[in-house]
Amino acid sequence: MRKQTTRYTSPIDALIAVAKRLNTYEIRHGMDSEDFFNEYSQGRLSDDAAFVEWANDYRHYVEIRKSIEKSLADVA
Repeated sequence: MRKQTTRYTSPIDALIAVAKRLNTYEIRHGMDSEDFFNEYSQGRLSDDAAFVEWANDYRHYVEIRKSIEKSLADVA
């Protein structure tokens, strides 16, 4: 599988894009992303390619969100 790089014009655009992907996984698997990630991290789910992608998207979402929150805290 070839990696694809996507550039966003802002962190908010990136957050929205990742959130949309997470929503797709949640609907498909009937599970909240946070719950999924907890189960996955504890080894209760397989290392299926779709789960690996979901876990990576969730990690990315958390990092973007933390970055935005820090930026907002620095401004306030």
